[in-house]
Amino acid sequence: MSPSRAERRLLDVNRRLQRAREELQVLDEQIVAFADEADETRVRALVSDSPLAGKEHREAERHADAMRRSRAALAAKIVELERAQDDLLDRLVTESR
Repeated sequence: MSPSRAERRLLDVNRRLQRAREELQVLDEQIVAFADEADETRVRALVSDSPLAGKEHREAERHADAMRRSRAALAAKIVELERAQDDLLDRLVTESR
């Protein structure tokens, strides 16, 4: 791979990594909100002991779980992008010698 091509790929990976990290911050904030909502609906379900409150709690918990799964997938993507970035940097250093 030519150094200029590796540099372009490195810039692309760097941009994607930056966007993914920004998305992760947003997801972290959203997870807190969804977890809080799930906790609130759990308490309401316990206090009211109604089927509707129980359903609302289950739904809120499913949403919070979905957000956690999205976060885990995004964190895995970040690890993958970091590995790709490291590989490209290694190639650039090796080829420049």
